[in-house]
Amino acid sequence: MSTGGNKMGNFIHDDFLLQSKTAQRLYHEHAGSLPVVDYHNHLPPQEVLEDTTYANITDIWLKGDHYKWRAMRIAGIPEQYITGREGNGRDLTGKDASDKVATDGDHVMGRGVTDRDKFLAWAKTVPLTLKNPLYHWTHLELKRYFDIDEQLNEETAPGIWDKTTEMLQSREFSTRNLLKKMKVQVICSTDDAADTLQEHKQLEEEGVEDFVMFPTYRPDNAMKVEDPVFFGEYVRKLESLSGITITGYPTFLEALRQRHDYFHERGCRASDHGIEEPCADDYTEQEIGKIFQDSCNGIKPDAAGERKFKSALMHEFAVMDHEKGWAFQMHIGAMRSNNTKMYRRVGPDAGFDSIGDSRLARPLVRFLDRLEQKDQLPKTILYNLNSSYNEVLASLAGTFMGDGIPGKIQHGPGWWFHDQKEGMESQLQTLSNMSLLSQFVGMVTDSRSFLSFPRHEYFRRILCNMLGSDVDAGIIPADDRLLADLLEKLCYTNALRYFSYSRLPKAAPNVPNNSQ
Repeated sequence: MSTGGNKMGNFIHDDFLLQSKTAQRLYHEHAGSLPVVDYHNHLPPQEVLEDTTYANITDIWLKGDHYKWRAMRIAGIPEQYITGREGNGRDLTGKDASDKVATDGDHVMGRGVTDRDKFLAWAKTVPLTLKNPLYHWTHLELKRYFDIDEQLNEETAPGIWDKTTEMLQSREFSTRNLLKKMKVQVICSTDDAADTLQEHKQLEEEGVEDFVMFPTYRPDNAMKVEDPVFFGEYVRKLESLSGITITGYPTFLEALRQRHDYFHERGCRASDHGIEEPCADDYTEQEIGKIFQDSCNGIKPDAAGERKFKSALMHEFAVMDHEKGWAFQMHIGAMRSNNTKMYRRVGPDAGFDSIGDSRLARPLVRFLDRLEQKDQLPKTILYNLNSSYNEVLASLAGTFMGDGIPGKIQHGPGWWFHDQKEGMESQLQTLSNMSLLSQFVGMVTDSRSFLSFPRHEYFRRILCNMLGSDVDAGIIPADDRLLADLLEKLCYTNALRYFSYSRLPKAAPNVPNNSQ
């Protein structure tokens, strides 16, 4: 393709990030061609079921991507060009964006701001992201999906917009074909406990051959007693969906367990929990029952009551997971919706979250140990957003291994602010030093975009470069058989084994499972 502008021949090339001959050989001969198991993401199941196509690159690439939104705000782009919401900023030509009128037939966002306008705003931002992982991801995705070799900037943007818009009209760029193009075999969405899972049910009945898609049980909303209005509405929704009349905390748990059972029937093999810090306070059933009733009656609990309620529910969710052999995933450490004004304006998950500094080690040990003492500790993946706790987390995880399950307690992959080169390297080095790298379950996209799967390639190149550097330095042996086996496990088969999925595509290998 030629759109004018700067070629990337010396940037996104076959040996991108592979800084030695050994690293290049490890990637090209072993890691690069392996299929993908993406065991945690936020992709919409409906778009997979409907095999959706997209009007343009903004539609598939920029909507909902708070990584890009955050960078655009830092670069001074007005909010109209980010989320499409009104604001007082000036547009890229110096005019009031609200005065612009769409005349090119593009999908209109906000007051006259088109999808094309938003793409051009992102293109203006991209050169400013140099040294940010967004620069790598942007150009990897343009190359892998559209075979575009230009650096994206204001000069190349019109041509890239035209080319990608034309290509996206083809069924080759439907959601399912995009997954097939990236060799994705397993994808696991993130679903509220009160979700009907209708799309998952229909996909299973359809019998898609190239990949399987499973739900993940995410019951965070069931713990929001601090917002009585929301909580009351959620209880009524859960009651309607489960068919269980909720009269108090015991029947509330019964309804959540019914949903847990239903998720299992749909192939779910993991729960997921987004928490700022682990909750493991002491509590009594009577206390939890009163907190539940109070919140249903519009009474907000105090901070201690809120922690007790979340401690009780987190324990119950872990017990449910243990009973079914699921993996219990904890995403720890995000401070969410920090900017109240912008939260009110654009809502959650829009780029206004940050890394927290809450206490971690002692409450996490209390949480895990309480389960372990009763032989109810499930397989657990601990995702840490504050990298200063990497060594704490990795060493702590090692104290709860057992039950004959390899890597039972996982120090999860670099997440959110750390799914970039240095973040991945730090997590991998810490895991290697404090635990067994060979038992790691590998990378995830944690993404809302169907163009995000080159992040697995990114991880594999970084991993191969680390191993290649160690081989060349004499730190590990130049044993091709040993290294090939390690790479296959870390990039593919460990995840299949750990999650013990109920079904797999025909092309997937048979692996022993780790069900308890």
